[in-house]
Amino acid sequence: MSASTPLPRWADLVLLPAVCLMVALLAAAGVVALVGQDPAEVISVLIHGAFGTQRGISYTLYYATTFIFTGLAVAVAFHGGLFNIGGEGQAIMGGLGVGLVALWLSHALPAWIMLPLMVLSGALFGAAWAAVPAYLQAYRGSHVVITTIMFNFIASSVLVYLLVNHLRPAGSMSVESAAFADSAKLPPMHEALASLGIEWSASPLNVSLFLALGAALAVYLFLWRTRAGYHLRAVGSSASAAEYAGIRSRHQVMIAMAISGGLAGLVGMNEIAGVNGRLLLEFVSGAGFTGIAVALMGRNHPVGIVFASVLFGALFQGGAEVAFEVTGFSREMVVMLQGFIVLFSGAMAYVIAPRLGWVLVRVFKVGVRHG
Repeated sequence: MSASTPLPRWADLVLLPAVCLMVALLAAAGVVALVGQDPAEVISVLIHGAFGTQRGISYTLYYATTFIFTGLAVAVAFHGGLFNIGGEGQAIMGGLGVGLVALWLSHALPAWIMLPLMVLSGALFGAAWAAVPAYLQAYRGSHVVITTIMFNFIASSVLVYLLVNHLRPAGSMSVESAAFADSAKLPPMHEALASLGIEWSASPLNVSLFLALGAALAVYLFLWRTRAGYHLRAVGSSASAAEYAGIRSRHQVMIAMAISGGLAGLVGMNEIAGVNGRLLLEFVSGAGFTGIAVALMGRNHPVGIVFASVLFGALFQGGAEVAFEVTGFSREMVVMLQGFIVLFSGAMAYVIAPRLGWVLVRVFKVGVRHG
């Protein structure tokens, strides 16, 4: 089997990420052993911290909710032939949109109007922020990687300026807005489950998890079940061939980046409306960049992204437990473990894939898809 022969679709989406994860964990276990720690103990504490209690599961899913939004944002742009690394800035601006609507209208509108307005505002702010780099690439030749990096810093500066000079309550020393009215706050998951008679531990997890899962379903239906999604993927596969077929590639660049920015902008619903109840600094905390790793791990497919988001949520939650419970195991070592997973799910996947395909064909006699 040649290195260029693609894996079967099921193997590319399920088996390859699983193998990459196992290789990453083995490599990380080796490094953990080299620094004098017990790999079995570290992995055991990590898994128990992420999934062993109601509270651990809730925190894992809370982190995963944010990563689903940013992972989907990266994936949509990727299918359009773009590498959007501006999810951080687009999430910041989306959170700003969520916060502004909440500050202006939450004291006057009921929740059933307020919350959809906040979703719409967050998506529009994120889409508008992504549309500028998209226009610069499509019509002015500026590379989207460079412009989205720049826009991350600009978005952060805009948020700081508005909070310090305009949105901070008079007399307050904290760089954050006033608290939202109750109509602008998403119900916590434990309260939503309590209304159904299910007792669950309190945590930051809120019903924006369902919004994230709905976004994943919508992205799948758009990309693989609509003509517009086919046009976008056609441009991502070959812009020149798509142009020859009558598809306007510049138009698709704008669409891909607008959808991508809108998805990233929904991070604010989880962090601002679901947890903090006010607009504040650093609410994104690197989730835009983590979304790149999530999309790579999930092979840019919505189902894969959901599972990869849960994995990274488990690493964040379980890693915090490891740093607290295991003597001598620092937070930096948890970051190392995350780095191994990014490495093996991204760059090393192209090294592992041909060998995995060889095993499937020669050992298990599994056929591959061609063309």
